[in-house]
Amino acid sequence: MSFISNIIDGINLGSIYAIIALGYTMVYGIAKMLNFAHGDVIMIGGYVLYEIIQDLGYHPLIAIFLSMLVCTVLGVVIERVAYKPLREATSLAVLITAIGVSYLLQNVAQLIFTSNPKSFNSGIDFGTISLAGGELRIKGSTIITIVVSAAIIAGLMIFIKKSKTGRAMLAVSEDKDAARLMGVDVNKTIAVTFAIGSALAAVASFFMLTAMPNLTPTTGSMPGIKAFVAAVFGGIGSIPGAFVGGILLGIIESLSKKYISTTLANAIVFLVLIIVLIFKPTGLFGKKIKEKV
Repeated sequence: MSFISNIIDGINLGSIYAIIALGYTMVYGIAKMLNFAHGDVIMIGGYVLYEIIQDLGYHPLIAIFLSMLVCTVLGVVIERVAYKPLREATSLAVLITAIGVSYLLQNVAQLIFTSNPKSFNSGIDFGTISLAGGELRIKGSTIITIVVSAAIIAGLMIFIKKSKTGRAMLAVSEDKDAARLMGVDVNKTIAVTFAIGSALAAVASFFMLTAMPNLTPTTGSMPGIKAFVAAVFGGIGSIPGAFVGGILLGIIESLSKKYISTTLANAIVFLVLIIVLIFKPTGLFGKKIKEKV
């Protein structure tokens, strides 16, 4: 039962990585850029949740909604101020800017909230479910995290395929210039992409802090990087790939901590990234893109 319990814990962790990875994979798939400040948007969402739930005493659902609102606005502002002027710049310039935005958010959070760790408490008793005569106990928060993650993935895929905005996103991801000629507002579409990814970051923040309640200005850094690994693992730019990559990475990390070494678990995660890049650079669901010359 210990092995099954660790698999379930891995799926729970992987579901969180999957929600975070959506922010990376959507932005890359549509804007062809890597937003390494995404993890720090999660951190900001965490502080908003902390202040609203524990300091102001509001219900967690209200806190999640307000956190999503703050993160959405923050994501759009970051895109408009930092990334939009670099629309035609080199990928290296965008990457350096993203790293700069990341450090800016971390330092602003440190100035406002200090670097002292805060212990997050959602205020919700999720309970536990006992199976196999009590030998297997599953946290209610684990089940909710997995269900919400799967629902977000399914809803996002339907939104992309069925809605006018979703079809505009697909058009921009294929060819920005052609989409512009067809009447698609490319800048608006990219801004909407950032807004959706940032709103999901707030949701991921709640589940992440429920599982790992320690909150600091650097809280989002490592989960953000691991979610990026998950996005690459599944095939960056692919929404189903982000989900599958996140789940697999969570299971790998959970089993590594249990059966190999807690200290080496992070190293094993990044070793997975290296192996994937060597043998299948496009990831599990990624497609090889042929460039015209």
